[in-house]
Parts: sequence; C-alpha cells; structure tokens
Amino acid sequence: MAAIAPKIGTCSRYPGTAANTLAPQLNPNPTNPWLFCTAPMMDWTDRHCRFFLRLLTRRARLYTEMVHTGAVLHGDCARHLAFDPAEHPVALQLGGSDPQALARAAEIGAARGYDEINLNCGCPSDRVQEGRFGACLMAEPQRVAAAVAAMRAAGGVPVTVKCRIGIDDSEDYVFLRRFVETVAAAGCATFVVHARKAWLKGLSPKENREVPPLSYETVYRLKQEFPALTVVLNGGIRTLEQCEVHLRHVDGVMLGREAYENPQLLAHVDSRLFGDPQRPPARAETLARLQPYVERELARGVALQHIVRHLMGLYRGQPGGRAFRRSLAQHAHRPGAGWGVIQGALAEANASSNTAAFAE
Repeated sequence: MAAIAPKIGTCSRYPGTAANTLAPQLNPNPTNPWLFCTAPMMDWTDRHCRFFLRLLTRRARLYTEMVHTGAVLHGDCARHLAFDPAEHPVALQLGGSDPQALARAAEIGAARGYDEINLNCGCPSDRVQEGRFGACLMAEPQRVAAAVAAMRAAGGVPVTVKCRIGIDDSEDYVFLRRFVETVAAAGCATFVVHARKAWLKGLSPKENREVPPLSYETVYRLKQEFPALTVVLNGGIRTLEQCEVHLRHVDGVMLGREAYENPQLLAHVDSRLFGDPQRPPARAETLARLQPYVERELARGVALQHIVRHLMGLYRGQPGGRAFRRSLAQHAHRPGAGWGVIQGALAEANASSNTAAFAE
C-alpha cells in the first residue's frame, strides 16, 4: 500500500469537488477547549514533556500517554497519573475495554484533577489488540458506548474518544458514521479522529501512522453530518498554515510528532490560532523558565536525562542545533548531571553556530 495523502483543500474521494463543499466554512473559536491539541504518544508525552510544552503554549490542550486501566487500578497510580498543575488544561488518555474498569479509572483520574478523560480507540499495536482495546474497539461500538456512559457517570469531567476513520476493510465513511452515532448517543460530544484507517494485521504501529492514506475529507464530512459534535482532526499535520486550513472545516486540530520533534512551533500557537497578543517565547527564554522545574525534579531524584530527552528538537533547523543535541546526548546521562549540562549545550551550540541564535 502506498501512502497518497490528498492535497489540503481538495477532495480526493469526490474528484473535481472542492473539500469545502463537504463542510461549512467554520470560524476558529478561540474559546473552544479543543481548538489545538498535542497528541498522546507512548513513551513521549510524559509529565516532563508536558511541562516543557506548556512553557511554549498556554492554550494548547495537552494529553498524557495512554495509561491502561490496570496500571491505574492495580499499579503505581501516583506515578502513572502524576502531573504538575501548570499543565492545565491536561487530558488523561485511558486504554481498556471493560466499562466498569474504565469507569473506576476515570473516577480516579477526575479526582486527581484531570480536565478530560479520553478513551483510546485508535492504537493498532499487536499488544493493544491482545488486550482487546485500542483501534479494535471500533468494531464494537456498543461496548465503547457502554464504556463512555459508565465513565461519564463516574468521573464528572468530559469523556472523549480518539479513533481512526476505520479499520481494515471497513467501508470508510459508513463505518465511521455508525461508530460515532452509537458512541455519541451515550454522551460523548467530542471525537478526535486520526484521518487514516488502522490496519490491524500486517502493519506495524509506525507503518499505521504513515502507510494508510490520509482522508481529511472523511473527517470534514463527519463534522458536516454531526454539527453538534466537536470534531478534532489528527494525522499528518505539520504546519500552522495547515492547521488554519483544517480549522475551516473542523473544530480543532491535534498535532503529534511535529509538535514533539519541532516544539518551537507551539510557541506561535497562542498568537496565531487563539489571537493572544503576547509575543511568542524565544527558545532561550523557554529554557530559562524551565530551569526551576529541572532543579526541583533533580532534587526529587529524577535523572536529568529523563527531562532533557524532550528538549532535543527545540533548536531543530537552527545554526548550532546539532551541537546542542550532541552535547545533551553526551552529558545528560552521566551521574550527577545537572542544569550545567543544558548551559554547556547552549555554549557549545553558540560556539558551533557563531551566531546569536541561542541567546534569542
């Protein structure tokens, strides 16, 4: 299967038809809590990552890694659900298929202060499928509806669903519409939709993010047919220009790897998408604001490498960026590594670039 992403603004499913005929021309609403979101990503969006991203944007909605109900109910709940108050608004993504277990986990998450509980119906990994959750749940909309109803009754905060446009050989839009219609009837008002199918056999999770073709117009159509729902588009979005185009057709956008690998993009979200008047923070300013957090976490026994691994993309594409990353990689893992490692990385990058980029 070759990945053929449709051009934004055209409709590949209906040749010769403009995509904006599939949805009304929406005006981005800066009060919409889901206008711009960062995606839940396993092994990436931990609490250190989220705190760092919050320094770049006050308005984006941040999501945790997927946390299985078993980890919440039977594991180290305090560790799995820890977050800093500065992270608000922050959503907890849960993985699981048993409605009662999901309800108990949602209740715990809400009690700990999360602003939203999100149910993962989009992950296609073999391990997730073996546990009967993730993308394979799209084949059981009644089970998802029962879970949503139970979670809403237990938690008292918004319960949302993240899904794909389909799985395997499902009939694209009809399958998605039935799923959304069933789950929405149970009280779910917000759907985050990755605009690709999930192939449950034959593709790795990485391939499932790249190989199935993007179909943005399918998500646009969902918003048109369910105008009362909040529909957030995910998948393949790389720039704020693309965000602005998508926001003419859906309520919100969610960025994953681009937000993580090029985090400075988030520094422009508040002003560009939300209309906030504040100047976007410079990279060096963000690092200076991160210092108290780093020193506090180090005092609690956290190793520096667990924090700085999320900083590697901050100077992506900038002069000296490679030296910055190399210095962090070489020194952050050493015993006793502290804030001086980050200062040293900045100094090496400045020396390498011979510019003032790292002071700005």
